[in-house]
Amino acid sequence: MSTSSHLQELRRKHESLSERVEQALRSPGSDDLDITSMKKQKLRLKEEIHRLSQA
Repeated sequence: MSTSSHLQELRRKHESLSERVEQALRSPGSDDLDITSMKKQKLRLKEEIHRLSQA
């Protein structure tokens, strides 16, 4: 997999997680631990995207 396609896939996953977090935040019965976990995943993806973009 080329770096650009890998970056594109990481960005897609990050956007998907963003949507899931926003949806969970709007839902009254959402589990805070799940939201925290998704936010951590988003951060890891963002850091990986940044790292690969600098290379």
